[in-house]
Amino acid sequence: MAVKFGVFVPQGWKMDLVGIPDPIEQYEAMTRVARVADETSFDSIWVYDHFHTVPTPTYETTFECWTITAGLARDTQRVRIGQMVTCNGYRQPALLAKMASTVDVMSRGRLICGLGAGWYEHEWRAYGYGFPDVPERMGMFREACEIVYRMWTEDAPVFQGKYYAIDKPINQPPGARKPHPEFWLGGGGEKVTLKLVAKWADGCNVGGGDPDTVRQKIAVLRRHCEDVGRDINEITISTNFQNIYLLRDGEDAAQMPPWADGKISPEVYGQNIQNLTVDQLTAKIEAAVAAGANYIIVYLAGLAYDQDALRRFSEEVIPRFA
Repeated sequence: MAVKFGVFVPQGWKMDLVGIPDPIEQYEAMTRVARVADETSFDSIWVYDHFHTVPTPTYETTFECWTITAGLARDTQRVRIGQMVTCNGYRQPALLAKMASTVDVMSRGRLICGLGAGWYEHEWRAYGYGFPDVPERMGMFREACEIVYRMWTEDAPVFQGKYYAIDKPINQPPGARKPHPEFWLGGGGEKVTLKLVAKWADGCNVGGGDPDTVRQKIAVLRRHCEDVGRDINEITISTNFQNIYLLRDGEDAAQMPPWADGKISPEVYGQNIQNLTVDQLTAKIEAAVAAGANYIIVYLAGLAYDQDALRRFSEEVIPRFA
């Protein structure tokens, strides 16, 4: 089975639009990355659900997740568009299901609706959502998964839970993709999240690129699938590789690339970004694939300023996994 690849577009929360003063040009920089991915061999593009920069809140640009998902759906033609992942606490699940159905139609069936329980306390409180404890957030997440799925697959779903209720909402059209928009769940929690993946999801995201963790989470997911009578091979198992700068041939791994000059200090760069050759990155991906991942999503640093690494990844890395 060929491995598929996705890439995160720069949307600001990682301070990845710094140095572009005009917000319109910042948006266009993000869109350029999406279009290059669309023109090359990537299967998908991805955005995060954050309202401001992480881990330190700043006044730098951060574009909202579902608004740009819709925009990118119309700015591209082929790639699928996903969120890694929608924070359940930021949108009532019936509304999220309706939003996702609309974007799936806008994209002609290319949406991947990613959902997770949420974790970033500062953001929750800053936007007035409070911050429920973990058991409550997981309970909300559990109910939300059922509501979203049933909004896509039933004409008049009724649900009465502890946190949410719906009473025969009309959701037309439910989407373009059949039998419903693609549904991924983020997180590796073994008691709740992976059990929900086995029951409801088309895909999941686990392990942060670490092969041992990927292997462990797949073993747990397999048991949950057996419990509900589901074939684990129906589920896409993805993992992420974050903050990578893909070195050109002969480029000094000890130096920052030209695009970083004046945008990030050498100290912060060294703490957060890995300079890797094509062979080094390929070896990391190979280890994750050997552990069982069949979908790789990468965050390549500096794409807002230079899309060369995106093209080189498409030409030099992806074909090794065809």
